[in-house]
Amino acid sequence: MGTYHQLTEYQRYPIYALKKAGHDQQSIAATLSVSPSTIYREWQRV
Repeated sequence: MGTYHQLTEYQRYPIYALKKAGHDQQSIAATLSVSPSTIYREWQRV
């Protein structure tokens, strides 16, 4: 199992900006080079 690193504020901002622009979870994950599950967990925080 890999190690978990929390996202920084600077990493979170583009997630919300891309989501607001209509991008889906997979494309945001690919753009930011993170796992789609990371995007999913971040969306659950809101």
